[in-house]
This record gives sequence, structure tokens and C-alpha cells, in this order.
Amino acid sequence: MAGRTIQGGDGDGGMDGIRTFPFPVELSVGGVGMQVGPMGTGRTWHAEAPLERVHRIDFHVVMLFDDGPVRHMIDFAEYEASAGDVLWIRPGQVHRFSRTSEYRGTVLTMQPGFLPRATVEATGLYRYDLPPLLRPDGRQLTGLRSALAQLQREYEDTATLPLSLHTAVLRHSLTAFLLRLAHLAASSAEAARSRSDTTFTLFRDAVEKGFATNHSVSAYADALGYSRRTLVRAVRAATGETPKGFIDKRVVLEAKRLLAHTDMPIGRVGAAVGFPDAANFSKFFQQHTEVTPAAFRAELR
Repeated sequence: MAGRTIQGGDGDGGMDGIRTFPFPVELSVGGVGMQVGPMGTGRTWHAEAPLERVHRIDFHVVMLFDDGPVRHMIDFAEYEASAGDVLWIRPGQVHRFSRTSEYRGTVLTMQPGFLPRATVEATGLYRYDLPPLLRPDGRQLTGLRSALAQLQREYEDTATLPLSLHTAVLRHSLTAFLLRLAHLAASSAEAARSRSDTTFTLFRDAVEKGFATNHSVSAYADALGYSRRTLVRAVRAATGETPKGFIDKRVVLEAKRLLAHTDMPIGRVGAAVGFPDAANFSKFFQQHTEVTPAAFRAELR
């Protein structure tokens, strides 16, 4: 099955060169809009997607792991999943597998449109703000495994019911599993926000005090006593940005203020925001604003 390269996939109107692969209907039992089965080598649920290269899919993938750890990239963030963890990849998200031999567990894929609109809304299928990596507790995991096992049994049983009823039963069983998954995702997001509030607040205050001289994410993490990964998660949860992006935005804002409201030479403006070399400052400023510092100042005069 051929993939396709999409244009403007990140909303920028340009070609990003990342291929998007459609749901492999021909590989589903009975041609229904979902698949469920074991992960690992030899499975063809992924169609012809280049698993170890960056690509997109236009369907949902839910992986429940029996082993680990496994590192998986989703939207350019690395996630490490262990036994009992769940990864939920939504349509359009960029992702990349590690070595497929490392993946052990059960994978569910489902085509957009397989479930009715009311179910889609109730289960939050397109809540891109929710975390892709979920870590259920013991009771949640038992419920998820049970619901997924029931769904797999219904999926593989093509002899008991005619196709129309078989599909209807699958939709109900899939809905039951997804309602559990959606509750887990929503509660995980709420817990993450609670944990990250303090971390982000401390980081924000530290950046406000130190951005003029310190642009290093690692330095802020060390000073605050957090790992770099913890800081990334907290800042992303609070702002949608990386810590580096947050720091750069604050530096650019200060540079704009100085360029607009003072007559300081551009070299001194750069030095005031942590760039002793004027050329490096100009390059940084233009990279983030698409204009040079001189052009920015001229536009305001």
C-alpha cells in the first residue's frame, strides 16, 4: 500500500516531506475498520510504513506493552514505555519506532469513521492535548487488559455472527475499551498538570531572573534540581513549548523591548540579552523574527 507525502502537514503551507500512511483495510479481518493483535516482528498491521523512519499515519494506534523499556518518538518527543504502559498515537501525529523486535504486547489500530460521532466525542479520540504515554495503576491495567482481550476475541470470531452484526459487536466492544482508555488519559493529564505546575513556576521564575546571561536548559534543570526530561515535560504541559523555546521567546521579547524603546547600539542590545558577539545576536534574532535587529528597529522609527 503506497504512502503519500502531505503538504502543509504542520500548518505552514509547505512540504515537510513526511509520508502519511492510510489505514490498511485489506489487512483487517473481514475488512472492518480496526485491527487488534500481538505486537512484534511478523505482524503486518503497519502496512508498508517505514517503522524506523519518521512517518505519519491517518489512523489511531494504541499499544499496550507486556515488556520494555521501548523508546518511541511521537511528535518529536521521545517516550519510554515499559510493561503495563500504553502508547496512544492519534491520526496525523509524526512518530518513529525503535527496533520492532523490542515491541511486545497488544496493538489496536482503528480507522477514523469506524465509530459514530457520539462515541468519538465521548472517548476523546481527537484530544491531541492529552498525553500519548499512559501509565495505568493495577486496577486500571486489569480493566484495560480485560476489555482489550474481549475486543480481540470478538475481532477474531468471524463465524458466530454475520458481518453486519459482527461489526456492530466490534463497535460496542471497542467503545467499552476506549471509554476506559479515555478516562485514564484524562486523569493522567490532570495529574501531570498538578505535578508540573510547581516545576514550571520555578523554571519560569528562574528564566525571568537569568535569561540575560543563561540560555542553557541543562543549567536551569541542574539549578532547580530536576532532570532535563522532567523539565521538558513540565514546560510542555504548561505552555506547549520546549524549555529552550520558552527561554528563546523571553530573550527575543527583551531584545525587541530594547530595540524599540532605547537607542542602545545593536551590539549592546545583544550583549544585554546574553550575546557578546553582535553577529551571533543578529543571527539569533533573525532566526526567531525573520527580520534583522536593524530592520526591526527601523520599522518602529
